[in-house]
Amino acid sequence: MSSTGSAAEIQPESRAARKERTRAALLDGTLGLLADRTFASLSLREVARTAGIVPTAFYRHFASLEELGVVLAEDSMRMLRQMLRDARRSKGAKSAGASLDILVKQVRSHEDQFRFLSRERYGGVPELRRAIDLEMRLFVSELTTDLSRMPGLENWRSEDLEMSADIIVSAMFSVVVDLLESDRPNGRTQQDIVRRAEKQLRLIMLGMAEWRPSR
Repeated sequence: MSSTGSAAEIQPESRAARKERTRAALLDGTLGLLADRTFASLSLREVARTAGIVPTAFYRHFASLEELGVVLAEDSMRMLRQMLRDARRSKGAKSAGASLDILVKQVRSHEDQFRFLSRERYGGVPELRRAIDLEMRLFVSELTTDLSRMPGLENWRSEDLEMSADIIVSAMFSVVVDLLESDRPNGRTQQDIVRRAEKQLRLIMLGMAEWRPSR
């Protein structure tokens, strides 16, 4: 093959592609820094260093460190919402136990994101708290819609469905936090956490079956 042909096949990376790659590196690098610390403790300089850029170049990708944090929170929460949405609709996840198995696998596969969410949900950066709270409300809204389509719940009022969805989402998020703490000394085992969570979900469902919608 001629050198001319080889050069034609190797296309230089576009400016847009380089920018997207650097943006992704900033997000991934920040997650790495947050493995055992809070977002409020980060400096722009060390975040920029993880992507191999100077601090001033950071502003080509994010208006502020807080904006990067919000994007990270939104992306991580959307991943969690998508994962649990798939779990609810999966043919193989019709039972509480099967759904929890899916949750455990995802938490173990994406521990950095889940640790970030659990730590910053009540952390010291207001922008992150608001972003996570908004995503949690979207989470509840999606589950409310799913519950409204279930046999026996079609006549429930929206506020009762939303209340039930809020309880389930809070329970699932608590399971995530417990799983992340399971590797600590004297912590509960993963098996104990899953067993307890399954009982909790069953209790919620039994309570919903006996609930009389408000008038």
